[in-house]
Amino acid sequence: MAFTDLLDTLGGVGRFQLVYTALLLLPCSLLACHNFLQNFTAAVPPHHCQGPANGTPVTTNHSGGWLRATVPLDEAGVPEQCQRFTEPQWALLTPNTSIHGAATEGCEDGWVYDQSVFPSTIVTEWDLVCEARTFRDLAQSIYMAGVLLGAAVFGSISDRLGRKAPLIWSYLQLAISGAATAYFGSFSTYCAFRFLTGMTFSGIILNSLSLVVEWMPTRGRTVAGILLGFSFTTGQVILATVAYVIRPWRWLQFAVSAPFLIFFLYSWWLPESARWLLLQGKSQLALQNLRKVATLNGRKEEGDRLTKEVVNSYIQSEFANSRTSNSILDLFRTPTIRKVTCCLMMVWFSNSVAYYGLAMDLQKFKLSIYLVQVLFGVIDIPAMLVATTTMIYVGRRATVASFLILAGSMVIANMFVPEDMQILRTAQAALGKGCLASSFICVYLFTGELYPTEIRQMGMGFASVNARLGGLAAPLVTTLGEISPVLPPVSFGATSILAGLAICLLTETRNMPLLETIEAMERRAKGGPSTKVVEEKSEEISLQQMGASALKETI
Repeated sequence: MAFTDLLDTLGGVGRFQLVYTALLLLPCSLLACHNFLQNFTAAVPPHHCQGPANGTPVTTNHSGGWLRATVPLDEAGVPEQCQRFTEPQWALLTPNTSIHGAATEGCEDGWVYDQSVFPSTIVTEWDLVCEARTFRDLAQSIYMAGVLLGAAVFGSISDRLGRKAPLIWSYLQLAISGAATAYFGSFSTYCAFRFLTGMTFSGIILNSLSLVVEWMPTRGRTVAGILLGFSFTTGQVILATVAYVIRPWRWLQFAVSAPFLIFFLYSWWLPESARWLLLQGKSQLALQNLRKVATLNGRKEEGDRLTKEVVNSYIQSEFANSRTSNSILDLFRTPTIRKVTCCLMMVWFSNSVAYYGLAMDLQKFKLSIYLVQVLFGVIDIPAMLVATTTMIYVGRRATVASFLILAGSMVIANMFVPEDMQILRTAQAALGKGCLASSFICVYLFTGELYPTEIRQMGMGFASVNARLGGLAAPLVTTLGEISPVLPPVSFGATSILAGLAICLLTETRNMPLLETIEAMERRAKGGPSTKVVEEKSEEISLQQMGASALKETI
């Protein structure tokens, strides 16, 4: 008998599972705001050099005539962003007059920014333009480095300390570091607190998904996992709405950080994963949590009849040879685990590098950044609806592979759309990003189902590390456009297609119970008897009936 049978006996997908999932997914929606926050807080408004005064009254410093005389025009006929004349060229104010060879210099007296859309950003506050423009990308890279470290740290300690404690700490850390980012006034402290904020991304997303998956019966896992994707999509729309209303970057930063203090307070109510507790030998605490679940699901009588012996009868075969993972080498210890890990490394890295390559530079589409953010979020909804349907009726493997290959094809095809067709380019890029977002959330669920409980967090953390490496690599791939404009889209598209092919090597997990040990995973890979029995029973009788019958027999 499997642990999922016990969950079915205690109400299946009942009131507890619904409330529990909602409380975990709500923070994930605001977490998406932080992931894409620099699209707004680090937006680069139109700007040009502050002209030299030379005795001219300051009141004329922003007039059209003064600008024309002090700042040269670029090839597009707009003021240069990083150069000015060393001396005002008053002759340029005469119609049909041009000057060649006039001496120019850098913006020695600073810049003038167009504040009509963005009253303040980190770019305008710390002049992250021209020679300092790379510091803007550096800030995002530092944030992604925090996400990378968080994936390594939280993926490891969650298998030792449980899922709940790291999750609670992540909520508190994000609330404090996010608010501190808005408070302090130097670029170095901004980057330091953004790094700490990035660490919490992995702590929240990994533990939230594991708690949802481990408290959910088999038949509810697909929908619960895909709801995580919808929450992330909702977060992108929320970000565009909040950013449209709150334009100053410090207030925007604070607005998307403060709610995590509320999440920190109510997260103490969330029960720890019973699977993890049983794996650690904490049967009494697991029993208490299971009784609470039964009560909330309207199955108090079944919960009261539970004893340690009854619970152990459900998981005895699954946990008999289990142990807690102590080394990342366990992800490569056996042939099946090794194949899963190597394939997932490729899939997570490729998915991430293409996803962030599209999603983190919205200004390149030359449309309203708020409109593009909403479009990029809304387009995910139909894509995820399709993904949900195919994951339920077709399977995880085919869904992820199809979406990755389709996304890669869309990215490459976008190269052949003319630059002046911005609406078409944006829509096609949004569709590709929607496919990548859907495959991303499917991979989260697929990874959680592929790894057994004893190394699930270790495996998801390691896979997430590869995704963060992809996030770090995305800006570097984008810079290849300075060599050739075809290199970034070809790189993003090709890696996505290769990842789609790699996913085909993995085992399908649709309608399969979660495995608890590496040994059980090896038996499944070899087509052992226990696997066949589970599959046959799932076809003949519902899991709820199985659990109820087993409980009566045991009592």
